[in-house]
Amino acid sequence: MGKCEAFSTYPRTYDLIHASGVFSLYENKCDLEDILLEMDRILRPEGAVILRDNVEVLNKVRSTVTGMRWKSKLLDHEDGPLVPEKLLIAVKTYWVGSKEGSSP
Repeated sequence: MGKCEAFSTYPRTYDLIHASGVFSLYENKCDLEDILLEMDRILRPEGAVILRDNVEVLNKVRSTVTGMRWKSKLLDHEDGPLVPEKLLIAVKTYWVGSKEGSSP
């Protein structure tokens, strides 16, 4: 898949990103990881994303954001659990790496 252009945010960062169908829209144009890394770049620590998309797509997204140390929760569509569209709420956690040789 192709690379996508970065989203110009200078000089701002954001507390919330809401994206409806963005991963399905760019599924064959951009790598899912590239979109999520861009969201990570523009979100402040403890910022949140609200994603509305197909459940299969959101399961892939959830797997990736878990690896990015974000906390996430998948929720049913407001019309019920049988609707294939779901919501994923993910929060970018604030963390720092441990220094080599230091003890907790």
